[in-house]
Amino acid sequence: MSSGYQHTLANTAICAGIGVHSGERARLTLKPAPVGTGIVFNRTDVAKGEGWIEARGDLVYDVALGTKLQNEHETTLSTVEHLLAAAYGLGVDNMIVEVDGPEVPIMDGSSALYTQLILRTGLKRQSSPARFLRILEPIEVRDGVKSAALLPTDDDAFHLDAVIDFDSSAIGRQRKCVTLTPESFASELAFARTFGFNRDIERLRSMGLGQGASMENAIAVEDDKILNPEGLRAEDEFISHKILDAVGDLSLIGYRLIGRYVSEQPGHSINNLLVRDVLNSPEKWELEAAPLKPAVMQFGAVAEAY
Repeated sequence: MSSGYQHTLANTAICAGIGVHSGERARLTLKPAPVGTGIVFNRTDVAKGEGWIEARGDLVYDVALGTKLQNEHETTLSTVEHLLAAAYGLGVDNMIVEVDGPEVPIMDGSSALYTQLILRTGLKRQSSPARFLRILEPIEVRDGVKSAALLPTDDDAFHLDAVIDFDSSAIGRQRKCVTLTPESFASELAFARTFGFNRDIERLRSMGLGQGASMENAIAVEDDKILNPEGLRAEDEFISHKILDAVGDLSLIGYRLIGRYVSEQPGHSINNLLVRDVLNSPEKWELEAAPLKPAVMQFGAVAEAY
């Protein structure tokens, strides 16, 4: 377990981009937030008071090619997972995210730009201890060939172990295991872009999805070939992105995790089934507060690693 306090952003940060599905441009303002706030989004383009959406697993409304949240006013926000992954991976406990559109910008399809933004902004230590959810008994879900589980671990860390298997030889079968720390997130996961098959793009656009998709924000696969001229950023970019998505999706549990995530064919739908099962199974976990010692996260070292 990382010892120390909750953290928020040291300052406000601003960025902008387009939504991969809506194709609409949106501006994000990341703001510091008080202890116990968690991550909260505010759609500033809707009626006042109707845009606040907490990053909570029970507010997930849709998982079609991304994670979409919806509040009690039926205000939605799409594609939250890459920003949430960066916040969780780097240790941001409390943050308000103002967004003036229906979708969080896709940027380059990874968490790299959000990671850079948070590292440049820096974190501020707060007055209360960080809170951890320790898995005591296995929690497992299945949906056809997909499965995901959170299992107990003998240490105080959060481990992720996932396998994907695609017919395309450009992807094939890949496995990756990561012990999540700010350093490992920045160096092993943040770079990995989302991916999709070129043959699906017209069908997705007819469904109102993928309106902003391009090879500038996704890896395009056609049969057994990668169409992006620059190729992959790493041989394990596909599985790395699936684990990145899992970090963002699992952050919706609302606490830092102590346990081991294991998944076959992970995706947003199976991840949210797991999150909901965790929230509905309080007898299988316990909450712990971190001992209040000097924070161990060295953001200069993280930035250097990144």
